[in-house]
Amino acid sequence: MRKTIRQTLPIAALLVGFGTGALADDGPHDKAIKARQAMFQLYGFNIGILSAMAKGKMDYDADIALEAAENLDAAANLGQSQFWPQGSDNETEGNARTRALPVIWSTFPAIVEKADALKTATAALVPVAGNGLDELKGAMGDVGASCKGCHDDYRAEKK
Repeated sequence: MRKTIRQTLPIAALLVGFGTGALADDGPHDKAIKARQAMFQLYGFNIGILSAMAKGKMDYDADIALEAAENLDAAANLGQSQFWPQGSDNETEGNARTRALPVIWSTFPAIVEKADALKTATAALVPVAGNGLDELKGAMGDVGASCKGCHDDYRAEKK
């Protein structure tokens, strides 16, 4: 029987917890910045798998699709209160540089709505991701739209 992400998440969280002491803490909020960037990397990694399947760039595999959907849903539902401390923006001297636009810190209720849209989309994705390519494709639109909503409003373009 395959373990789901929800069964293994406590072990992974424990391992990550032990590893965080090794992170460099050069700036006043670099640990929080690195934690939120890691969360976004998890989003991107799992969305990349699902998107590649949906676009025919990777063979559809029901087990992998389900696992990626569960991973994405788990990451979308991480508690983030410690990832966004006041002063963890690009304007605070010494912080690691990010692509987050300054508006992200002044539109708190709106950003929560965007995060909730991702949670809703991933919750709808999990039960269908392993049920065939057509069902995966049908659920990916809302996931992509929720990501695009944040990227368009709160993330600077790559230079």
